[in-house]
Amino acid sequence: MSQAVHVHREKLTEAKLVDAAMPTLAEGAVRLKVESFAVTANNVTYAVAGDRFGYWNFFPAEGEFGIVPMWGHAVVESSNNADFAVGERAYGYLPMGTHLDVIPGKVTAHGFMDMAEHRQPMSPIYNQYSRLAADPEHDAARESERMIFGPLFKTGFLIENFMRRENWFGAEAVVLTSASSKTAMGLASVTKDRSPNTRRIGLTSAGNVAFVKDAGLYDEVVAYDDVESLAQVPSVTVDFAGNGGLLRQLHKHFGDNLKYSCLVGATHIDERGGALAEPEPEPMAGPAPVLFFAPDHAVALFKDLGHEEAGKQLAASWHQFMTDVGDTVEVDIRSGIDAAREAFVTMLSGKVDPAQGIVIHP
Repeated sequence: MSQAVHVHREKLTEAKLVDAAMPTLAEGAVRLKVESFAVTANNVTYAVAGDRFGYWNFFPAEGEFGIVPMWGHAVVESSNNADFAVGERAYGYLPMGTHLDVIPGKVTAHGFMDMAEHRQPMSPIYNQYSRLAADPEHDAARESERMIFGPLFKTGFLIENFMRRENWFGAEAVVLTSASSKTAMGLASVTKDRSPNTRRIGLTSAGNVAFVKDAGLYDEVVAYDDVESLAQVPSVTVDFAGNGGLLRQLHKHFGDNLKYSCLVGATHIDERGGALAEPEPEPMAGPAPVLFFAPDHAVALFKDLGHEEAGKQLAASWHQFMTDVGDTVEVDIRSGIDAAREAFVTMLSGKVDPAQGIVIHP
């Protein structure tokens, strides 16, 4: 018997536990038992943008319900594939549930792709799984941190890689909204390491200023109410907050000094105050904001560098990031699949303590 949390695609707070009989394992398939996954704001993005970006299609459910994807660890429970033995562990995209059947293809010592037919139209980035025994990113002592930070960190890594290839559009500083968010912290860490000449400015709520300063990733930390104090130098903005009024204020403040406006995440796309609307109620000063879709940039990175070199660079930056912030978050481990449902519904409220990371052991 397997269990999964089914979430109403239009009413996200309506979430229920569903039991299902285990199907016969297909020829060539592997059954993964989910060991652990993190519940973060990233999962809320998957649900809110599920129809727009196809996130509901990875783990289908019935009717108006869907299964929200999670990032986590799993172990081979049974196998009809000669390349995989019972007990092997993997890391990747998992359902908010207890089991997942995959059809491994493109198998290497480091990982494999799930070749299930229904997953092929989506970005291959989400269909890749790491085999932990030969995974350069794996650290047995940091498995919780990888689930909490890993996917968000990679988005930050990809943003820095994109900006650096574009010579930061001639900017001297990068302004990050929602600076306490895990993705922003990932971008700040990678920028500090790989683009040290770019000044890092974090914007956050007044209540989070101390936490963000203590992280030590930013050259300057500014509360949202003090945007007007930002120095007038050529800058790029990376908006994680999704607050249309704040974005408009930043565009107005920097004017011609704003060289690029990057929007990240899809949680509040419809609340960006016209930033993506056509036509805009009133055009913002400076460049038009551009939505950053991480999977496309990931494909480009692997195409440019090759999987091995890209993997090495990602792993090196990941380990540096763990050195930077690995101890800033308290891991809150919760047991049982219903704990995942409860954590996800709570996460929808947006009241997330940046110093806490929730890990579920279903």
